[in-house]
Amino acid sequence: MWFEVEVEVRLREGVADPQGQTIEASLPHLGFVGVRGVRVGKSIRFSIEAADAGAARTAVDDMCARFLANPVIEDSAAVIIERPAVG
Repeated sequence: MWFEVEVEVRLREGVADPQGQTIEASLPHLGFVGVRGVRVGKSIRFSIEAADAGAARTAVDDMCARFLANPVIEDSAAVIIERPAVG
């Protein structure tokens, strides 16, 4: 079975986010007021082949812990959706 995966990686609360701070400070100069708490992260999308949803989840969680996110300063969350069979 194939699964579509979207992983969102974001800095943990309490970790400085200078990129988010720069965006937040710039928005009022562009006419966007009332925005606060800007945090920047990354989104990683891919397909994975696995025997079932549980095996896909295990593999994706392992990828996040070992490679896609830095567990010291980042949190990750993954959405895994089974891709319908073609044909």
